[in-house]
Amino acid sequence: MSQRPGPAGPPNDAGWWRQAVIYQVYPRSFADADGDGLGDLPGVTSCLPHLADLGVDAVWLSPFYPSELADGGYDVADYRNVDPRLGTLDDFDAMVTEADRLGLRIMVDIVPNHSSDQHLWFQEALAAGRGSAARERYVFREGRGEGGGLPPTDWPSSFGGPAWTRVADGQWYLHLYAPEQPDFNWDHPEVREDFHRTLRFWSDRGVSGFRIDVAHGLAKDLAEPLRDLGADLSYQPDDLPEDGSHPLWDRDAVHEIYRGWRQVFDEYTPPRFAVAEAWVRPSRRTAYASPHGLGQAFNFDFLGARLNASQLRATIDDALADAREAGATSTWVLSNHDVVRHPTRYALPDHFTKQDIAAWLLTDGQDPRPDMDLGLRKARAATLLMLALPGSAYLYQGEELGLPEVTGLAREELRDPIWVRSGGTVKGRDGCRVPLPWTHDGAHYGFGTGEPWLPQPAGWGSYAADLQRGDADSVLELYRAALRLRRDLVVDEELTWAGSASQTESGLLHFTRTGGWHAVSNLSYQSAALPEGEVLLSSGPPADGQLPPWTTVWLRTA
Repeated sequence: MSQRPGPAGPPNDAGWWRQAVIYQVYPRSFADADGDGLGDLPGVTSCLPHLADLGVDAVWLSPFYPSELADGGYDVADYRNVDPRLGTLDDFDAMVTEADRLGLRIMVDIVPNHSSDQHLWFQEALAAGRGSAARERYVFREGRGEGGGLPPTDWPSSFGGPAWTRVADGQWYLHLYAPEQPDFNWDHPEVREDFHRTLRFWSDRGVSGFRIDVAHGLAKDLAEPLRDLGADLSYQPDDLPEDGSHPLWDRDAVHEIYRGWRQVFDEYTPPRFAVAEAWVRPSRRTAYASPHGLGQAFNFDFLGARLNASQLRATIDDALADAREAGATSTWVLSNHDVVRHPTRYALPDHFTKQDIAAWLLTDGQDPRPDMDLGLRKARAATLLMLALPGSAYLYQGEELGLPEVTGLAREELRDPIWVRSGGTVKGRDGCRVPLPWTHDGAHYGFGTGEPWLPQPAGWGSYAADLQRGDADSVLELYRAALRLRRDLVVDEELTWAGSASQTESGLLHFTRTGGWHAVSNLSYQSAALPEGEVLLSSGPPADGQLPPWTTVWLRTA
């Protein structure tokens, strides 16, 4: 399939991704073309002109494969097909063709750590029984204790509860996520070969890149006897060992797998690109972004940092240094399908931690009441800051509309397995996955004619794309203006800090980029002096030579 020159460069540009803006689509919540309440690929295709007009370079699709939706599509039953509720392979090809016409590249999610328990291989493993070749593709073990009635190890699931489930014949299988997501055994050559086939299958259909789910989890120490974790049960990046010795996460052997993937990527012109979702220590992240491996790795430090000038400057410096070491570019993210949307995060008290936010969600967002006007002001400032940085920016669907987190979903409406697996102590990720509002009125705000799979809140239409389009003060028009300017302004990967240390400590973050333009963010509650120059774009109106609180400007000096 041919590719036309687009916003990210000519069709054979091997480095198109280095400064690209990539838009994440969660297909089930994007647009519903057939009225069944579930977003689908024809719905995505119908809205691609919106994304081209927005000014993004590529569209990343979260899983659209056949799935029982035990984990929102991340339980994949067939890696080389489309869930019939979301369309067909012909619909996928039509989407790629339309993206090609509009100058957009397509990326897809690959979920290699685990499959669905409905995958043909896992069903074969269940039927084949102990000691069978079919079970070797997964991780089956005998239990401990009398009659093997205890799990083989103390390993916990990331979604809560044990990481082992017992089958009818008494063996146990490993699932580091939901029981419906059995982990593959990546020591098995058939597993490696089959994923090479999958990468070629989608590359041959015109896919330009891949986002790799749980990229740090594939290689495991499965030598007998399996090791208990003991007191080291945490899977948080800062709790993982620096030397790659954890039995489950971020083992050095994972990079051998990705070197094999790189050989597949390099069969194509331009070479296919991938970005790793690797929740590891920063010192361990660069290996995933190696040009001999995937090429890029998500840096979630920016997303997790408080909107504090000194903290963000250190985070940016570290990210750029890591990217240079890897020979890649950094990634900048504010929201995705796994976290509370950033306008809502910024609407909460500054001192709130990730744990505080999780507890707050259990109050349905009522205690404390968020200051949504302040949250949106901060979000606009953070967006312009992010888009001025060297590297690629990843946007999450609906952030260009300023969508907040939906915090009022009733308990019986929740679909995220985290809610059940945590015993009702973690509300989960449904609030950032509520279907989008395209129109301010009409059936389900333009998402589709059928009842959406997650309910949209009252007033959702006030964020609709049709209301914001053409409104110079809207979030949508801010994103459009920023991406249009960014395409002309961002010409290399250099950044130079300006301003004094005392200014940074007071909340001013100021840097220059090649071409004589500046990005200045006032991340404080006090106004600051605005540097002289022509204001190219501002997240909020400057006044009388002052940069108001929580405002970012792009300007060019004489």
